[in-house]
Amino acid sequence: MPNVVGLILGGGAGTRLQPLTTDRAKPAVPIAGKYRLVDIPISNCINSGIRSIYVLTQFNSVSLHRHIQSTYLFDQFSPGAVRMLAAEQTPDSEGWFQGTADAVRQSSKYFMHNDPDVVVILSGDQLYRMDFEEVIKEHMERDAEVTICTKPVPRSEAGSLGIMHVDKKNRIVEFAEKPGDTPRLDALRAPMYRDERYLASMGIYIFNAKVLSELLCGSDETDFGKHIIPQAIEERKVFSHIFEGYWKDIGTLGMFHEANLALTDLVPEFTFYDTKAPIYTHMRYLPPSKINCCDLNRCLLSDGCIVSGHRILHSVIGTRAVIGEGTVIEHSVVMGADYYEHEKALAKKAPGVPALGIGKDCYIKNAILDKNVHIGDSVYISPAGKAEGEQTDLYIVRDGVIVIPKNTVIPPGTRL
Repeated sequence: MPNVVGLILGGGAGTRLQPLTTDRAKPAVPIAGKYRLVDIPISNCINSGIRSIYVLTQFNSVSLHRHIQSTYLFDQFSPGAVRMLAAEQTPDSEGWFQGTADAVRQSSKYFMHNDPDVVVILSGDQLYRMDFEEVIKEHMERDAEVTICTKPVPRSEAGSLGIMHVDKKNRIVEFAEKPGDTPRLDALRAPMYRDERYLASMGIYIFNAKVLSELLCGSDETDFGKHIIPQAIEERKVFSHIFEGYWKDIGTLGMFHEANLALTDLVPEFTFYDTKAPIYTHMRYLPPSKINCCDLNRCLLSDGCIVSGHRILHSVIGTRAVIGEGTVIEHSVVMGADYYEHEKALAKKAPGVPALGIGKDCYIKNAILDKNVHIGDSVYISPAGKAEGEQTDLYIVRDGVIVIPKNTVIPPGTRL
């Protein structure tokens, strides 16, 4: 392996994931009950032998800082670290990051002092498992200056994605951003497949460090997908690495809900059970979950839960979740809690405020419940009959899913 630096882009404000991103950065959004989205690219780097990792962020970065500082602690005898690089005012720049390329440009003085040969640029909101060592090896064997990881997709998906057209040697010769279902799309068809498939950019880039510096310093463009990559295709040797495995962009609430529930399949397309390439996260030292006479079917149950419900079907239950007797949860993501509510805290509660967790005899379907919610007894939660975008202080409906924001208190008997 050459000297490699991994950069993870924290993304923007994450408006399409709100209210999950109202108080946290997009990479800090919980997934699969006990992980955070940022654990995916960091674990992929560590499993690929990349130990010098930087996370670039600017929106709601406190929770992301806390998670990384408490999780990724390399010992003093091992080189490398996971470092946070937040947007800052300097004599050279007085504003926020203006885009992905601008974020890397402003942060380059911190990671370039390692004198890297190769820079791997990743997104902080994708679910996949990839061996970057293989990608970098292919990158060097081709004498490439830039390698873009691509995913074969059908025509029905290609029109809304960034599509790469390659020659017989997999060198990228053309890039089209969201070409739509038009005659132009016909010319972008991937030549190595018999069926109609197209190579969509995954937003994963492998740059020779010198080339990255020249592309960024030679312009003031702000975005990789819109500006830097098209320029590189015209001026540099840019190749495609075709990835055939599972890859999911967690860009919307619908995608988030779908990706989580897919993990409950008996043999999911993406698995957290791969011991050769594990996904790392914060060690919480929680007790085993306790289940009292509850029917669990296709359920992902995290650590430290106390479950006394009637039935939980096709759902993800996060750490420290408390679920009362008689409650039914279907096709939902329950993120759990950051803490246990002890008797002293219960005694201080105002009259009528339910305990932390989900009460008795509730019915919850097609929902996302963010952390630390207080849901009283006999509460009904479902998006059925509600309009897309409908919103109150207690919920928002988007992509066919009803979302209960973090720390929300829902009184007993409420029907949403």
